[in-house]
Parts: sequence; structure tokens; C-alpha cells
Amino acid sequence: MGKSINTITSTAVPLKIENVDTDQIIPARFLKATTRDGFGKNLFRDWRYENDDETKPKKDFILNDARFKGKILLAAKNFGCGSSREHAAWAIKDFGFDVVVSSFFADIFKNNALNNFLLPVTVSPAFLEKLFVAVDKDNSSLIEVDLSSQRITIVATGETESFEINPYKKECLLNGYDDIDYLLSLKDRIEEYEKLNS
Repeated sequence: MGKSINTITSTAVPLKIENVDTDQIIPARFLKATTRDGFGKNLFRDWRYENDDETKPKKDFILNDARFKGKILLAAKNFGCGSSREHAAWAIKDFGFDVVVSSFFADIFKNNALNNFLLPVTVSPAFLEKLFVAVDKDNSSLIEVDLSSQRITIVATGETESFEINPYKKECLLNGYDDIDYLLSLKDRIEEYEKLNS
């Protein structure tokens, strides 16, 4: 069973770059591993380090800026485009993010994220800009993501917007279910149905 998600209140890391593809999220040379562990250290690897050298972090890249931390990654539009590698979601989750916010996600990335207990929250371009402004103005700004009510809120101002999510995936995230866990949760109902129809 995975980690359930309900309400997450956190500071955010603003990655204001459009059209971030999965090869930028996790470069192809790191796809050899078959487990989900350890991918976080190579998240945005080519953007984080000079010449792939961990001793030379690029000072102008947001993940190397100590002022910005949190469980929420603020991303610009068209996040997760490109190839369908599930490792991209693994890397973001393993790094410590529970939520990614954007005005548009590539469909395959969005589904991979949901399957790996990483919540993709799609907001309007106008609200995304408000989020970026709030975090840029104050890196300690809190953002609340309430999965139950499907709302995202800038805590300081109370500005809020609703977001959509597949009802099945919502139930899985709220309960920490993967697809097998979900079926097992229905065991009693399935057995009851079989009794009534046998």
C-alpha cells in the first residue's frame, strides 16, 4: 500500500519553465534501475550540475536555491511532455514532492504520477501565476492542497481554486491504494455479490 494523500500544506519550489519533458526530469542514462528508490538524486540532473559533477551545482537552478523547499513543485504549462517513462514520476516523488501544480500536464505523465502517489493538480493559467507571485514574493508562503474537497489555496490570502481528478484515482490516493489494494478493499462486496448471484 502506498502513502495516502489528503491535505498537504507546504511551501513550494517554483520551476517557471514551460514544456519540461521527461528527459529533463530524469535523463535517459539513469533509467537502468528497476526499483523506484534513488531516482530523486538525479531529478533534473543536467539542470542541477555543471558537467554532471555533483560538486558543481548550478547556482541559478531553483532546486539548488536553499530558500525554496517544500512538498509542492510549482511547474509552468505543459509539464511532463515527451516520452512516457514512469521514472519521471518516481524521481519527483523520491526527491520529496507530493504534489505538482501546473496549468497543463501531458496525459501519460499525469497518469504515471497518479499511479505513484504523486498528485498532479491542474489549475487555470491565472491562478498558477498567482501561485508563482506568492512564492516569489515570500518563499515561506504556504499552499494548501485539499484532495477531499479538490481545492488548492494560497493560505495567506485565502485565494482558492478547485481542481479536477478522476474519482477512482482520488479514492486510491485518499486511502493509499494501488490498483490491487483497491480490488482487495472490495473483497467483501465481491463475495456478497457472488453469494447473491450463485
